[in-house]
Amino acid sequence: MELKVKTGKLKEEAVEALVVSTYEKELAGSARTVDEALGGTLNRLIEAGDFKGKLNEMAWLYPWGEGIAAKRLLVVGLGKREELTLDKVREAAGTAAREISGKGLKSFTTSLYGVEVLPHPIEVLAQALIEGSLLSLYKFDQYKSKKENDENGKGIEQITVLSEEAKEVSKIEEGVRIGQIVSEATNFARDLSNHPANIATPTMLAEQAEKMAREVGLNCRILSKPEMEELKMGALLAVARGSQEPPKFIILEYNADKKDLDTIVLVGKGVTFDSGGISLKPAEGMDAMKMDMSGGAAVIAALRCAAALNLPLKVVGLVPATENLPSGSATKPGDIVTASSGTTIEILNTDAEGRLILADALTYAKRYSPRAVIDLATLTGACVVALGYIACAMLGNNRELMEKVRAASELSGERLWELPLWEDYKELIKGDLADIKNTAGREGGTITGAAFLSRFTEDYPWVHLDIAGTAWTGKGVKKSYLPKGATGFGVRLLVQFLRNWGK
Repeated sequence: MELKVKTGKLKEEAVEALVVSTYEKELAGSARTVDEALGGTLNRLIEAGDFKGKLNEMAWLYPWGEGIAAKRLLVVGLGKREELTLDKVREAAGTAAREISGKGLKSFTTSLYGVEVLPHPIEVLAQALIEGSLLSLYKFDQYKSKKENDENGKGIEQITVLSEEAKEVSKIEEGVRIGQIVSEATNFARDLSNHPANIATPTMLAEQAEKMAREVGLNCRILSKPEMEELKMGALLAVARGSQEPPKFIILEYNADKKDLDTIVLVGKGVTFDSGGISLKPAEGMDAMKMDMSGGAAVIAALRCAAALNLPLKVVGLVPATENLPSGSATKPGDIVTASSGTTIEILNTDAEGRLILADALTYAKRYSPRAVIDLATLTGACVVALGYIACAMLGNNRELMEKVRAASELSGERLWELPLWEDYKELIKGDLADIKNTAGREGGTITGAAFLSRFTEDYPWVHLDIAGTAWTGKGVKKSYLPKGATGFGVRLLVQFLRNWGK
């Protein structure tokens, strides 16, 4: 995809398609400029009730040189002026991009959305516009014999952002650059999660991480089973016992040799297929468990962004990767294992496996003396019950760090909601025969899952993000930039967090 920024007059752009935006029952900004050139055509459209400007509403006009030079004009609604948000900019931009792609056009030119309303710098608006556009155009069709683009060619190949102010071009270019880096990384994470589990094994995930690291200049090291045994990662190895696929522990480092930079560690759950193990899941919906490595995919993609954006931080990504399957060698309910921290764990339910592999990864994170650790995991079905598919759950042990993650959430549009992590919940995971048990039952399951993890994070500031409901498009989620399947949730949030910290 080629992205361009140029200076020019909206009415003078002789392009295949020009996109402008406006608010509900009100012409403003670029739409007003175009309306004046068309002699009030858009205003008459609104007065007639044929276009109201509601969020994602669209209207096509064909001026053919009568007032403006563009062959086609697409007007997209932003909804009520007073309710506009940065994420609605992403939505409207995604709606417009998908509409244009559906018509088989290869390029379009667009003005920025919401400039006269939103308080954000113009580069942030440009970033949101590009994110909405590129994320909405994502397709995963490599396993189809007939590609989705076959009928309409290769799809959109070029997007041009137009500014009538030459002094704004450099800032818009920066926003476009960041938006492209983040969007392409998010789509990379989506690809990893969308691959079927017979392809996306722990070995394949490690190979993809190594390939990406070479391309962007990261340090990458992959620990295999013998090295895990040497490190006494008994919790991770217990999960891997039931599978014939060997586990991998992926370590990515950005600015590894810099000693004077803050170190941030990102940890992602990498269960490439989760059957539940001996505590077998129901058959219905089990196919989606190929995406149980979405936290790991987000971490790998976030490290890619850190390098591409040249952030002034040392960033470490840790992804324990394994399958969780039943077999004659699989871990059984009632087994007791020892994590690399020395903590003993009674495994009451083998389907509570994510916290086991994270226990060893979070212990490993300690060696970096991190200023902050954030883990992402599709950890609990209880999170979906609590928050649905709209927001992830956030829990942690450091108020300042949680507020920084919350601020990144607001800008990135990847929403979260804090749940309490009181001592009462930590009491519930104390073991009868071992130090702790890997489940305290269904009640408060998201919180007790985090309470389990907290036992391995006492030496540094830590935030846990349970992305079980947001890692793939769930029921009722209708956003133009979230196509069916993996969402890549967490990439934009993590990158915004790292950028904020670097500032």
